[in-house]
Formats: sequence, C-alpha cells, structure tokens
Amino acid sequence: MSTTATAHDATMSDAEWQVRVDLAAAYRLVAHYGWDDLVFTHLSARVPGPEHHFLINPYGFLFDEITASSLVKVDADGQIVDPGATNSVNPAGFTIHSAVHMAREDAGAVLHLHAADGVAVSAHAEGLLPLSQTAMLAIPHIAFHDYEGVALDLAERERLVADLGERNIMLLRNHGTLTVGADVGEAFIYMYFLMKACQIQTRTLAMGKPYLPSDAALDTTAEQSKMLGGAGGLAWPALIRKLDRMGSDYAR
Repeated sequence: MSTTATAHDATMSDAEWQVRVDLAAAYRLVAHYGWDDLVFTHLSARVPGPEHHFLINPYGFLFDEITASSLVKVDADGQIVDPGATNSVNPAGFTIHSAVHMAREDAGAVLHLHAADGVAVSAHAEGLLPLSQTAMLAIPHIAFHDYEGVALDLAERERLVADLGERNIMLLRNHGTLTVGADVGEAFIYMYFLMKACQIQTRTLAMGKPYLPSDAALDTTAEQSKMLGGAGGLAWPALIRKLDRMGSDYAR
C-alpha cells in the first residue's frame, strides 16, 4: 500500500480507494518509463464488489496527470457511474477493457499500451522471439489478436477474448500490447517483462543475425515462467516506494 494515500470520500470503500491508488500509480509508472502515448491508450482495474464496475482514465488526461480521485468508474455498458462525474472515457478503451473484464473473472487489471518497441514486435511476423531470458519468461504467456481497425466496434470484443483465452499477455498485431493480472501489480509486472523483452528484441535484430538458445533451455525457462506473475508481489511495493520517493501526487 502507498505511504502517501490521502483520505477519500466516506461513501467509497477502503478497498476501492486502494485499487484507485494502485491504478493511478500504474499510470504514473507507465509515463515514467516512457511507454505512454499522449492521452491515448488506457489502463483499467476492477472495482471490488458484485457490480462489475471498473476504473479507467478520464479521456484527455496525460498519464502523468492521473490521480486516484480522477479515475472514472464505468459499468459493463460503458456508462459512467460516479455521481456527478463530468469526464468522458476513450471509446476504444471501453471496447478493449470491457471485453476482458467481462470475460475473465480473474482480470483484476488490464493494461494496454502503444509503446514503440511493443508495437514493433507486434508487427513482426514471428512476434516475440526467445532472444533474452526476459523474453523466454514472457513467451509462454503470450496470445495474439489481429488488427481490425481502431477498436470502436463492440463486436470485436468476442474475437479479442477468444484470442486471449486464459493467457495474460497479448500482442495486438500492428497495434500494441496488453496484459492482464489478478491485480494492478501483477498486470504491471507482465507488462514490464514484455516491454523489456521487446526493447531487447528491437536492439538485437538491428545488429544482425541473433544467437538463439537451445531447445532444452527454452523448455526449462518455459517451466520457470509459471512464476512470472508472482514477481509482482515483490516488485510492485518497491515501485510504489519509488513513486513516493519521487514525491508523486498519484494518491490524492
């Protein structure tokens, strides 16, 4: 939990406020690592409770402006449910995020980015290659979804979730990256490993013919990759401490 979280509206549960704080932290961290795309792309998190509401960014805000209280709460139909809310949400964000949240009960958080290295690898015919330990840990979790245009057609949701299946990382072909986690921290760690692997791949391929590991090493690392999501339990609190040391106001 953040050490700088501020008091919240008495009508909001402590559980919802903590999800808001974590999601706002993820927005700030995405901006910190340079993965944001002006006011486009989106990160979301499920609000605890039976209503199947989720939180997403207000459309038109830069990621380094997002705070816990500025996040918008919407229902499965994309309707804003925050009393008195005046902000709108990105229609494409609703299409992508509602698809995953509605289909996956385990989807506590969904992150979607257009960062350059991720888009580059999504456009590569073979997707993510086993060029690094980081990539080999991510590859067993990866699914693919073909590009259909800007995600405004709600009918695409069925195809997207069918392609995702039970995996937690997706390369959206010619578009970007997507990760799913039980909570914000887990989804962020999946994205961190994916983005680092994509950066290594774009640098490696620029140097010429790469060296590939043995099949035995690939098999061993695929088995070890089952532990990847759990890395968030260690790394996420450390990232929160990093933001707090930076004096970020994400938790207001």
